Amino acid sequence: MSAHVPVLLEEAVSALRVRPGGRYIDGTFGRGGHSSAIAARGGSVLGIDRDMQAIEEWESARAGLDPEVAARISLVHGNHGDIADIARGRGWDGVDGVLLDLGVSSPQLDEAERGFSFMRDGPLDMRMDRTRGATAADIVNGATEEELANIFRRFGEEPRAWRIARAIASERGPRPFSSTLQLAATVERSAGRHSPRHPATRVFQALRMAVNDETGERERALEGALGLLRPGGVFAVIVFESITSRIVKRFFAAHEGREASLPQGGSRWCGELPRVRRVGARATAPGKEEATSNRRARSAKLRAVEVVE
Repeated sequence: MSAHVPVLLEEAVSALRVRPGGRYIDGTFGRGGHSSAIAARGGSVLGIDRDMQAIEEWESARAGLDPEVAARISLVHGNHGDIADIARGRGWDGVDGVLLDLGVSSPQLDEAERGFSFMRDGPLDMRMDRTRGATAADIVNGATEEELANIFRRFGEEPRAWRIARAIASERGPRPFSSTLQLAATVERSAGRHSPRHPATRVFQALRMAVNDETGERERALEGALGLLRPGGVFAVIVFESITSRIVKRFFAAHEGREASLPQGGSRWCGELPRVRRVGARATAPGKEEATSNRRARSAKLRAVEVVE
């Protein structure tokens, strides 16, 4: 099993302006790298993760932490889309910071039995929460050709969506899809190779997002998390795919708003509430050293905003 290396660790913790005694929510806990860094600086953390395997591994790993640091971290099983209900149900409102790392952890990608990777053969699963929901195999074998094409185009921005969907629909009749390499081979045959990137990359991304309702969960998480922050609190989000980056950028821009001139003179603020301002002039990307040592960090971007009083 590969260790999960937290992306943009120092940048994210710095953006949150962690202070001793502050309260912070890590809505995508993963293997606890960001939360541990926050707790090491004296912050208390409520972590949320939908992956029971991550929670079980954390319970084993926390024994190796400084006891005072470990005591400042609480972890619960749940979806980040339910962050507002989970937090308020535990008395976590008016917090100092919220962090969302909207990527897939290395263990999920590297463990063949999770079904996320087209580089290793495993069951076509892709569920982050394996206790519920349809698998990727359910979608690939059960969706219509049109539904598949829409998934590949919407969530993967795949230009050959219809050609791939048609090939899948044709091949699944005599032999339903059950493994990652089986699907990857069909995608490669139908789409062909046009760049160094494997042709199944966008299809697997799209299926993963559809299986886990990632866009729906993320939109709920963004709204819910922002409402949990006190004035002056910071919301930091790490994104990887372009589709997620656009969702976050648009959401923050709507809450930044703008000053609109009035015909009678003066101006008024137009935008969503609560009002925010950017932390940093632009999105933060990994430095050269991190991008070289951790290839999965190369597409990462950190965006952060502060709630205005």
